[in-house]
Amino acid sequence: MATTLAFQMQAVAIGWQVYDITGSALDLGLVGLAQFIPGFALSLLVGHIADRYDRRLILRICMAVEALATLALALASLFGGLTVGRLFAAIFVIGAARASELPTMHALMPQLVPPQLIPRAAAASASSNQTAIILGPALGGLAYAVGPALVYALAAAGFIAASLLIAAIRISLPAPPRERPSLASLFGGVAFVRGHPALMGAISLDLFAVLLGGATALLPIYARDILRTGPWGLGLLRSAPALGALAASLVLARRPLGGRVGRKLFIAVIAFGLATCVFALSTSFPLSLAALAALGAADSVSVVIRFSLVQIETPDALRGRVSAVNSMFIGASNSLGEFESGATAALFGTVPATLLGGIGTILVGLLWLRFFPALFRLDRLQRAEATATR
Repeated sequence: MATTLAFQMQAVAIGWQVYDITGSALDLGLVGLAQFIPGFALSLLVGHIADRYDRRLILRICMAVEALATLALALASLFGGLTVGRLFAAIFVIGAARASELPTMHALMPQLVPPQLIPRAAAASASSNQTAIILGPALGGLAYAVGPALVYALAAAGFIAASLLIAAIRISLPAPPRERPSLASLFGGVAFVRGHPALMGAISLDLFAVLLGGATALLPIYARDILRTGPWGLGLLRSAPALGALAASLVLARRPLGGRVGRKLFIAVIAFGLATCVFALSTSFPLSLAALAALGAADSVSVVIRFSLVQIETPDALRGRVSAVNSMFIGASNSLGEFESGATAALFGTVPATLLGGIGTILVGLLWLRFFPALFRLDRLQRAEATATR
C-alpha cells in the first residue's frame, strides 16, 4: 500500500509536468514507453532471482532505488533544474525498480497465507492496493498545488516506509532452491505458462484488453482540455478507477467468486471496454468519474481472477518466474498501452483514440472466447488445473 501510494502520487506530478513542459500527447505516451523498456528487459531475470534469493531483501533494494530516484526529481524541481530529459531518465530508473518489485511481491504473498486462502488474500491485497491508488492521485493533486517538489518528497517517504515495513516481516521461510543457472531455468516461467491454456489465456487477455483500452496516459488532456479542470481534477480522474476497483475487491474479499469464473472474467473484460467507450465520449466531469469507476470495478474482477489463478496453479519454486511473466504482460499492457494511447491520440485525436481503444477491448474479449475455450470453461479457482486440461 505504501509503495503504490508513492508511485501514484509521483505519476500525477510526472504526467502534469511532462504535458506542461511539452504540450505533447506523444510525450505523455513516451512516459509509458520509458517504464516499459526496463520492465520488459529485466522481468525474466528478476523472476529467476526471486526464486533463488530472499524475496524480502530484493524488495527492500527495489524500494531504496525508487526512493533515491524520486528524491532526485524533488531536488531538481525545487532548484529549477528539471528538464524533460532528466524526467525521462528518472522514469527509466523507477520503471526498472518497479519491474523488479512487482513480481517479487506477488511471489512473496503466497508464502504468507495458506493455499486455500489465496483467492481471498488476493482480493484483500487488491483492496489495499486500490485504496492506495485512490488516495495517491488525490494527495498528489493536492500537494502539487504547493509544488511538484512536495509531491516527490512525499512519494520518496512512501518508498522508504514500504522498505521498513518489508523489513518487519519476521517469519521463517524455506530456503530458496539454488538450481544451476541455465536458459531452461531462466525461461521456466514462460514454459509453465505455455503449458497451461487457462493461465495463458487469462494473462494474454489482460495484456491486449488493457493495451487497447487503457486511457490513463490521456487523463491530463481530458482534465485540462476537455473537462476543463486543474491538477485537482486530474487527481480525481486518476482516483476514480481505483474507487470502483476498491468497491469490487472489498466485495470479492468477503464473497468469493464461486463458480463460472471464466465466464465472469470475459464479462468483466467486455464491461471494461464499454466503460472506456463511455468515458471517451463524455464531456461531463461526473459522468467521466462514473465511467472510470465502472472501468476500475471491471478491471478489479479480472485482476483477482488472474492473480489467484497464477498463484494457485504455480509451485513455489517457480512462483518468482511465473509472476515475472505475469508482471511482464501487465507492464506491457499498462506501459505500452499508455504509449499506444499517446501515439493514436497524436494521429487521430484524443477522443477517437480512446473510443477505438474501448471498441478494441470488446473485440479482444470476443476473440479470446474462441482462442481459449479452456479459460471460458474455467469453473472454480481451486479446480483450475483440472478445468484447464479438459
